[in-house]
Amino acid sequence: EEDEKAFQDVSKYKFFNTNNLWVDLVALKNQFKKHKGALPLPVMKNSKTVDPRDKESTKVFQLETAMGAAIECFEGATALVIPRSRFAPVKTTNDLFALRSDAYTLTKDFRITLAEARNGVPPDVKLDGRYKFTDAMEKMIPNGPPSLIDCKKIVVEGEVTFAKDVVIKGAVTIKNASGSCKEVASGTYEDKTVEL
Repeated sequence: EEDEKAFQDVSKYKFFNTNNLWVDLVALKNQFKKHKGALPLPVMKNSKTVDPRDKESTKVFQLETAMGAAIECFEGATALVIPRSRFAPVKTTNDLFALRSDAYTLTKDFRITLAEARNGVPPDVKLDGRYKFTDAMEKMIPNGPPSLIDCKKIVVEGEVTFAKDVVIKGAVTIKNASGSCKEVASGTYEDKTVEL
C-alpha cells in the first residue's frame, strides 16, 4: 500500500500497464547474479476472497510484483507505446461487452480494432457489478450485444437482457430497480435514461 501512490505517479511511471516485456537474457542473468537470484521488485498485497463471487468466503492476501517495475533494474530500458489500432485491451467485462459489439471490427489479418467510425475512441461501458464475470454478461446478451457504433457511453444498472436489434446512440443509462430481470426491447435508444 505504501508503494501504491508512487506507482500512480505518472511523472515517474509513464507506462504503468505493461502487458509485454522483452528482456535481454544476458542482462537478466547479470541482474540475478547481482541480487542473489531475484530481482529487487516491490511486493504488492491485494486483499481478496477465495471465491471472488462470494464476498463472505475466506479472506486471503494475494502477493504479486509489478513486472513493469522491473525496467528499473536494466540500464537503458525503454518502453514502446503500441497504438490501439494494433490491439484491443480487454481487462473487464465492460471492455468485452464493447469489443463484442459493432464498435469493433475484425481485420483481414485477424486483428480486432475499433471501427473507423469510432475515430479512435471506444465506447464508455459501465455494467452493473452483477456482470463482473463473463458468464453473467453472456446471460445479459443472449441475442448478441447491442449496436454501440454510435454510442458515447452506456450504463447498465440492475438485471437486464438485451433483445435482438438494440441500438445505443450517444449516452444511454438503462435502469432496472424492480429486483427481477427485465428486457431492453428492440429499438434505438439515444441520449436518454431508460427505466424498465
